[in-house]
Amino acid sequence: MAGLTDLDAMLRELSPFVRGGRFVYVLRGPDTLDDYDWEAIEIEAQAVVIEEEGTTLVLEEEIALDYEKDYDGVFGWITLEVHSSLQAVGLTAAVSTALAQAGISCNMLAGMHHDHLLVPIDRVDDALDVLAELSAAR
Repeated sequence: MAGLTDLDAMLRELSPFVRGGRFVYVLRGPDTLDDYDWEAIEIEAQAVVIEEEGTTLVLEEEIALDYEKDYDGVFGWITLEVHSSLQAVGLTAAVSTALAQAGISCNMLAGMHHDHLLVPIDRVDDALDVLAELSAAR
């Protein structure tokens, strides 16, 4: 099934779902060369982003602590269960703008079927309220 591309339809059907857990970003880069088995850590990553400066891993906080990896901030993971197309225009902008207006930082990841938001762990409930208002306004 093809994903939705109509912005109003996507916003009406956001259906945010909170994935259980506490998530952190860690960096594997030139300044993090150490004795850890990075392949094992990457297998446990929930997301991986490869950049010139290094590889960013999104891990459950417990895993980062187990491997003694440094991180800055703990995030909650919200999945927008609406099946949006990778070709859709405006969903990321609408969601991030609404959250920004509420003073909530948001890091977005796109999957083949859903978009995912990582927001500060103490703002997850606030983010859900903002998303509910955004969805209801359509």
